[in-house]
This record gives sequence, structure tokens and C-alpha cells, in this order.
Amino acid sequence: MKRLVTAISVAAFVVGAVVPSLVMSSPQYPKGSGDVANGKSIYENGKGSVPACSSCHGQDGTGDDALGTPRIAGQFWVFLRKQLEDYATDKRLDTTMFVMNDNAKGLSAQDRNDVSFYLSTLTTGKADEYKGSDLNALKEQGVEVGLTHKGKTLVEYGQGNRAKPVPSCRACHGYNGRGAPPIYPQIGLQKYVYLVNQLKKWRDGSRTNDPQSQMQKVAKNMTDEDINNAAAYLTNASAYSLGNIMQPYERGY
Repeated sequence: MKRLVTAISVAAFVVGAVVPSLVMSSPQYPKGSGDVANGKSIYENGKGSVPACSSCHGQDGTGDDALGTPRIAGQFWVFLRKQLEDYATDKRLDTTMFVMNDNAKGLSAQDRNDVSFYLSTLTTGKADEYKGSDLNALKEQGVEVGLTHKGKTLVEYGQGNRAKPVPSCRACHGYNGRGAPPIYPQIGLQKYVYLVNQLKKWRDGSRTNDPQSQMQKVAKNMTDEDINNAAAYLTNASAYSLGNIMQPYERGY
């Protein structure tokens, strides 16, 4: 018995010594590269006929509920670049501001890469440095806002007991929508209006640039209430799980 207890104690010590280093190490995912100065210049000043990205997405890149634009600061480089390439080739159509297709075409492939890389660097990696939407303010403005506690159920567990089941957002986008690069973007701490609008666009087929039509299939089984609830939870959902002071995409470790 003493040997068993000793063995367990030693194992616990080893795990305790090893796990923190594993948790603290950054996962391997495509972080990209590019000319930050060029990307910053395009974002803040535009280039040629292309206006400054900040005019719609804000100086800090956190988006605008009134315009329906998303937070793009701190988003994964590979996802941002894909979206710009999809706009440039009309695989994704901008039905929000009706400018992104022309803007993307007005930039070179290198420009699109550089602005994507610049935006991906606008974070310390601390997931909660950004804030989502102010749901109370949106309600006062007459925006229909969902219920966060019901949204958490959809995001974390889905709804499998329906005739048309809805899988959890977490299954692809990770805990509280913190993202799973290189395919799945951060949807946590995203603007509420943007989340609602995009889910409805996936559902009605006006957006179709998702890998293997995954989002279209999910959204088709979501009601307006589901969409509002999920967006209400995600917009202010922390990327930190209970009992863990870190999350996978922090930098500096």
C-alpha cells in the first residue's frame, strides 16, 4: 500500500511539473507573415481607390453594431486572408456594406495578405482584452436581443433532441467560440449584430463560402430565437475555461 501511495504521489508531482509547461506552450497554427507597415497603412488610410478599412471597422478594428461590421482585430490571419480572397473572387458577396468585393479587388494579393497579417497582430493574445456588444444599449435602440443563458446551451452543448438537431458551436469553434485555426474563426467576443446577420445569411443561402457547407447546414436548423440567443451569449463569452488561467492562443509563453 505504501508503495502504491508513493507511486501515486510521484505521478502527481510529475504531472504537476509537466502540465503547466504544456498548457503554457502556444499551439502550432499558421500565424502568417507580412509587411505590417503596409497593412497598417491600408487599414488606416486605404490605398488607391480603396478606402481605409477603419472607416467601417473602427480605428481599433473592433467593429460597429450600427453598421453591422465585425471585429477583425486579433482575428486569425489565415481566416482574414481567406475572406479577402473570397471577396476578391466573388466567392463571398458583401450584402452588408456592399463595398467589400470592390475593395478586395482593388488590393493586390500581397496587400490583402499584409492587411490580414497586420490585423492579426492587434492583440496581446489575452482573449478578454476585447469587449463584445453592449446588449442593454442595443435593446434600448430597439434591437431584438436574445437570452444569454439559452445561448450558452446552444454554444456549449447544442440541441440534439429536436427533429432538426443543432450541433454545438463549440464542436468546431472551440470553447465559447474562441476559434480553432486554421479553419474556424473566433466568434466569441464578436459583435452581436454581425453574428445574427451572418447566421441568417448562412441560413438563407446568401453566404456560401463555408468549408463543405458546414455553416449552411447548421444555420438551416436554427430558428430566429436560436440565432439571437447564441449571438447574445457569444458576444461577451470569455475564452477562458473554468479553473484555467490560460487559453490556447495567448502569446508570450
